[in-house]
Amino acid sequence: MLKSGCPAFGKAFSVQSSYTFTVGSAVFDERNLVSGAGLVPVLELAEQTGLSELIGEHMELPSTRVKSGAVNPAGKLTAIIAAMACGADSIDDAGVLRAGGTPRVFDEVYAPSTLGIFLREFTFGHANQLAAVARAHLVALAQRTPLLPGIEQRAFLDIDSLLRPVYGHAKQGASFGHAKIASRALLRLGLSPQITTLSTASAPPVIAEAQLRSGKAASGRAAARQVKQAITTARGCGADGTIMLRGDSAFGTKKVITTCIEEGVEFSLSVTRNRTITTAIEAIDEAAYTPVHYPGAVADPDTGALISDAEVAETPYPLRLGRGRMLTVRLVVRRVKDARYPDALFPVWRYHPFVTNSPLPVAEADITHRRHAIIETTFADLIDGPLAHIPSGLFAANCAWLACAVITHNLLRAAATLAGGDATVARGATLRRDLVNVPARFAAPARKPTLHLPIHWPRQLEWKTLWDNVISYPTVQPRAA
Repeated sequence: MLKSGCPAFGKAFSVQSSYTFTVGSAVFDERNLVSGAGLVPVLELAEQTGLSELIGEHMELPSTRVKSGAVNPAGKLTAIIAAMACGADSIDDAGVLRAGGTPRVFDEVYAPSTLGIFLREFTFGHANQLAAVARAHLVALAQRTPLLPGIEQRAFLDIDSLLRPVYGHAKQGASFGHAKIASRALLRLGLSPQITTLSTASAPPVIAEAQLRSGKAASGRAAARQVKQAITTARGCGADGTIMLRGDSAFGTKKVITTCIEEGVEFSLSVTRNRTITTAIEAIDEAAYTPVHYPGAVADPDTGALISDAEVAETPYPLRLGRGRMLTVRLVVRRVKDARYPDALFPVWRYHPFVTNSPLPVAEADITHRRHAIIETTFADLIDGPLAHIPSGLFAANCAWLACAVITHNLLRAAATLAGGDATVARGATLRRDLVNVPARFAAPARKPTLHLPIHWPRQLEWKTLWDNVISYPTVQPRAA
């Protein structure tokens, strides 16, 4: 469309077809068209990092509900992950893998009903086995690709939970939990995944740990155990330097802080306002508060002063960790003027405290703590992808679905680093559109497979870079019989 305020170009010109189509002009009869050619390098990357082998090592899944329902778990889980990489958010969406020439390109393509039967064979213990596969695969991805640059110097773990709504009362584990929509707190029926992400200063987050819980589960429930496992995964990915855990007030508990101290990692956790915290805040001298310069903050062109009114200060704060143990931490307090009282005679402040044991200067500690919000980008990717729905009525099957979503998310992030350019920090939906769901015509003249992709594809350079980095990677060749 072309529009302009100029009289000479005041008319809008629509994009018109060069041909005249009829009702019979569209026919679903192309057997060689692959709707998601980007699955070839993505799944090849998964195999190069040993996904199938990891599934075989960690998983022992018997067929208890349907005979042969759990046969070939590696092939069926890979099919689910491939469907998620294409944008599947329900079991039925896996049918896209059976369309066109995709079954010619990949060996094991299953019907959605078969995959549904397979997921229903899972128990909670089998879902934990699959979660172990996701952790080991993340370590392998970090070794194979530049997934987390700078992790050897400093790494960040961010933990949070979200509530995914469900609408069927027959779903196992579904219960009413607290959610916030448009700044309003309300109760919603759903399930609550708890997720810990791993990131660096220059890399978007990947998922180090995830578990599915009932909707009524408190945000911080079982957080200490998940943090401990995430620290182990981070170190397996190469985090030999400083590791910092960040979280909101639901995770600023004695158990989580004790876990951080025992594991030798830093923490930056919001704390709930209580009488002791309020007393410590009131004891801070007014002169101790200094303005904080956030990235992108606007300065007054005349005075040079920051337009933002945020200020930070700190004070020592003793924490009781139980069993008579005491720990003195830094209580960092960020305050901003309360917008509800713009005409007050004296400033009315809102205080946002958090505790930390990091040696960073107070302003930098506050800026680093507020970057905990980066976990919301991971939530957005999951909600816009595999977790748009909670597909099964069985809780264990949904736990397995979450584990597959974790593997898919990390796999796409690793593929994006090999593609380079803007794809390195692109959202999951962008990666699916530009790198995965690229149509191609499959041909194999003289048994030489070739994918004929659209000419002038806007992300041709990134796609070809991904292809070259994956396909040309030296792999171990099987020995001759």
